[in-house]
Amino acid sequence: MLRTDDGQTIKLEDYRATDFVLHSVAMTIRLFEGRADIHTTLELERRKGVDAAAPLVLDGDELTLTGLALNGTPLEGERYDASPQRLEITGLPSDERFTLDIETTLVPENNTKLMGLYRSNGIWCTQCEAEGFRRITYFLDRPDVLARYEVRIEADRSAAPVLLSNGNPAETAVLPDNRHFAVWDDPFDKPSYLFAMVAGDLDSIHEQFTTASGKPVSLGIYTERGRATQAGYAMDALKRSMVWDERRFGREYDLDVFNIVAIADFNMGAMENKGLNVFNHKYVLLDPETATDVDYAGVETVIAHEYFHNWTGNRITCRDWFQLCLKEGLTVYRDQEFSADERSATVQRISSVRRLKAHQFPEDQGPLQHPVRPTEYREINNFYTATVYDKGAELVRMIETILGRDRFRRGMDLYFDRHDGDAATVEDFIACFEAATGEDLSRLALWYGQAGTPTVTVTEDYDAAAGRLTVGFKQTLRQGTAGTGTAPVHIPIRFGLVGPNGQDIDTASVHGANVAGDVIHLTEPEARVVFENLSERPYLSVLRDFSAPVALDHPQSEADRLALARLDPNLFNRWRILNDLVGAALTTASRAPSPEIQAPLTPEIIDAILGSAGDESLEAAFRAQALALPGEAEIARMLAENVDPDTVHAVVEAARRGVGKRGAALFARLHADRETGSQFSPDAESAGSRALASAALGYLAAATGDFGPAADQYAAAGNMTDRLAALTVLVHRFPDTPASTSALDDFYARFKHDGLVIDKWFAIQATIPSPGAVEIVAGLASHAMFSLKNPNRVRALVGTFAAANQLAFHRADGAGYRWVAERLVEIDRLNPQVSARIATTFRSWRSLEPVRRDKASATLRQLLELKDLSTDLRDILGRSLR
Repeated sequence: MLRTDDGQTIKLEDYRATDFVLHSVAMTIRLFEGRADIHTTLELERRKGVDAAAPLVLDGDELTLTGLALNGTPLEGERYDASPQRLEITGLPSDERFTLDIETTLVPENNTKLMGLYRSNGIWCTQCEAEGFRRITYFLDRPDVLARYEVRIEADRSAAPVLLSNGNPAETAVLPDNRHFAVWDDPFDKPSYLFAMVAGDLDSIHEQFTTASGKPVSLGIYTERGRATQAGYAMDALKRSMVWDERRFGREYDLDVFNIVAIADFNMGAMENKGLNVFNHKYVLLDPETATDVDYAGVETVIAHEYFHNWTGNRITCRDWFQLCLKEGLTVYRDQEFSADERSATVQRISSVRRLKAHQFPEDQGPLQHPVRPTEYREINNFYTATVYDKGAELVRMIETILGRDRFRRGMDLYFDRHDGDAATVEDFIACFEAATGEDLSRLALWYGQAGTPTVTVTEDYDAAAGRLTVGFKQTLRQGTAGTGTAPVHIPIRFGLVGPNGQDIDTASVHGANVAGDVIHLTEPEARVVFENLSERPYLSVLRDFSAPVALDHPQSEADRLALARLDPNLFNRWRILNDLVGAALTTASRAPSPEIQAPLTPEIIDAILGSAGDESLEAAFRAQALALPGEAEIARMLAENVDPDTVHAVVEAARRGVGKRGAALFARLHADRETGSQFSPDAESAGSRALASAALGYLAAATGDFGPAADQYAAAGNMTDRLAALTVLVHRFPDTPASTSALDDFYARFKHDGLVIDKWFAIQATIPSPGAVEIVAGLASHAMFSLKNPNRVRALVGTFAAANQLAFHRADGAGYRWVAERLVEIDRLNPQVSARIATTFRSWRSLEPVRRDKASATLRQLLELKDLSTDLRDILGRSLR
């Protein structure tokens, strides 16, 4: 494949296997202050049929070659050509295995990109996905090159008493000069992106796990000194994940040890390196005083996700990076199912769909659109997107919906059996389900190659005299910037006919389109389903559990929607219909003249919201979701064009006040009934109760303008969830009051020694809903606690401002765009991955009203004209302007 270091376009159609086969890798990593010496021995063989004169070309990235030998003999200079980005060697054996010894020298302390081998807070760490291994040594750095690794790490015993790598521990010993070494052996072939090494002075906790077949596994979680006591919940989540994967998918863990390391400076959330997962410490470290319920749920999900990668990503990996969804989308589906089983299936589904609509739908509508499996890229780091992860998970979920859980499990079992140890493709994955079940999934497979969100239009015609309901379905897909086609796909539509008693009506007498159980299979552009022998007109509930990632156009009357929001036995659809009702009303108000802003929601819609919130037969977490109005970015997405963020903000705030005033008594009761003083528990029921009380507090503040309840809650808070909820209300709704200033100062004083909590302090201020937030974030960028070198801190301030503060980022004078652009240039010099991710917040600029649209466009164009931008950032800017 072509190299990506110079920003060339890489195309799926150009894939071919390497000229050389790699059999094994032996590495010695010697760590010193200010230097790392890397000695790598590769055992290689020319692939059969390859020209005997073909050179070996290895990838590099900012490398310094210090030694090179073939079969133990140093190579003459005329035999190779070395640059920081590439090593080409000629005259290699044509028909036998050979060894190549490569020596490189690095300075991990200077590696601000946090890719390859770097040092953070005294800890040496690696991050190799997607193309970081080439920053350690010259290599065939691609996912289809699998080999067995043996790694020897040497370091000073005081600086790095802990030496970790992939696989199982093999040997340790003390060396002269207060140094020591550890050898790790990984018995499973793996690609270079799964390589990992960590060395440092670390705290740890350890437990034992016994697999279903009786195999003992030693579990360890390593943290910075003094923080291991905060890793207990992560350990518990890991053990629950291991049990769940055995029960649900029959997958046991395969090594003798499983280690996790929590690192402060990390570009990603976590990394699934075989046997040695490296985590951003925000997804490991927890206690009630410093972490919210959202943090606990996040740790649980990410721990599970990375563990599940052991089979869907590690034992079976990707043939090339175009198949990224094969490991990420599939594993997101698996972690969503785990969370659904551990917590609430309905609330988990609502959360997943909210995320999909907030992040993936805008991607599908804008210039960064791409299919779940792209056909080309310039910088692979820019394709770790919501489309690959979240929409990729939805495609897997559709396969399960089409096949049913039992047949889906048979397909997964065949996939594990057939491709264990392989670098697989999407075609391989789909073929296993077809072979295991006999089902034709060719129309479903089209989803992987076509970008965009299909629209499903539903029409109803009820004949009372005949007792017949005729339902029409039509699927359409608009061609977007990706230009990948609009062929009809397989859309499974889960449905029900709801009677006035809130029960589903029997649908046995049905004909027309392909209907199996409670699923209508739409595989053609249009279809019709006829329900017979109905004694009364039912309420049609479609797309239950969001059975396909589509936009639904179902012109039901408000009365029908309100009835379904009250009666539908499918709780997900009860939430969806209510959310759609609110969203449609807010979108309409945002398009209307200003007087419409005063009351964007009808009393009937508000009463439906309050009805769900006050229904004690429903779980508290669901009731909290019912109270969560669509956000300003969601309304902007639904408007699609000529968006005025000031108007959208005013409409959403008016709706919030309207709900708050009409439900004042309910909200006062819900807030007063919250648990106070009891011992904190992160379980789902307790978390749901706190979420409901926090929502009530927000509505009380919006309706009454009284900061007293929030100030009282802040002062009495016994956990971070309650404290942060109160602080957010104070800072966002009463920013200029002494109560707000006092709470913000107190929060900083309490937690200034905990970087993870200080990230929350920055983020709260970055999202103050005021045009003046531009000046606030500008001031915070000079704060002593802010650092452009820490990805978490940058995301908390710059990323949160750009992504979540619609009012200030899109300020009419363009000041928000200019401030973010200036920070992008600074960040890009240090860490291109982070700058490129933040730059994606400009993706919807074309939907803005003309004044803002012109200012956003000018900002992007000015950035693109700058010299010395990274390939990562230049790629995002260029695609945003296409």
